[in-house]
Amino acid sequence: MRVALLQRAAPLLGLVASACSPLSAFNSVVPKDEGGRLAAADIAYGEGPRRRLDIYVPRGGGEGPRPVIVFFYGGSWNSGARSGYGFVGRALAARGFVTVIPDYRLVPEVTYPGFVEDGAAAVRWVRAHAKDYGGDGDRIVLAGHSAGAYIAAMLAVDGRWLGDDRKAVRGLAGLAGPYDFAPFTVAASQAAFGRWPNAAETQPVTHADASAPPALLLSGTDDTTVKPRNSEALAAKLRAVGGAAEVKLYPGVAHIGILTAIARPFRGKAPVVRDVADFAERVTR
Repeated sequence: MRVALLQRAAPLLGLVASACSPLSAFNSVVPKDEGGRLAAADIAYGEGPRRRLDIYVPRGGGEGPRPVIVFFYGGSWNSGARSGYGFVGRALAARGFVTVIPDYRLVPEVTYPGFVEDGAAAVRWVRAHAKDYGGDGDRIVLAGHSAGAYIAAMLAVDGRWLGDDRKAVRGLAGLAGPYDFAPFTVAASQAAFGRWPNAAETQPVTHADASAPPALLLSGTDDTTVKPRNSEALAAKLRAVGGAAEVKLYPGVAHIGILTAIARPFRGKAPVVRDVADFAERVTR
């Protein structure tokens, strides 16, 4: 059975890599972690169809309240849907975290800072309502992949977005995130940020200061979409201002591979789940 599922999933990896798919097809066939379950779906954190979220919790409950991971998916700020990330939600929930996966508005409906504002609204909702699902709204780790890692990073390092709620953010776990990519030389970043008058203002490296929470920045050495130098640049800035940042590079892993390594059948490619969970556990003690 498992072999058959892997054979069905393998061709989808090429589709995802070539088209930045929301991973719905991939998510539908890969085996999920039985230790996590979907507790609530399609919960509104604001107005409109793109301001909704899903919540995953450890199966069986247990001692609480538990720390919370808010995971923002990628898709070049112009694609993606939370429905494709059940494998992420269940993987992190199985490690003991209440895990929230929000949608957010996309280009062309919005450009910067619209998707960051939606991310902030989702985190504020989580802080207020995590207790209803066994979570601790004062112990939040922001995580994400690619464009989602950008959103997580901006919320973590730039105090403008969350205000007083930022004190609940205990850590940032970014997977293949773009943190230092101005000037905008590719179509996706031009469409998302090109209208903003000050490119530097849109960059996480610009805003990182000593008030930022600890960061774990993960990347693959073979990532040519968002190069590892982004993680290295943000980590260097955080360290320079007295913050804590760790970079982990996975040999032979590319931009989509770092995400699909969260799925059970592909964890041998990179210990992403273990590294994120260990970091989140450490910073939320």
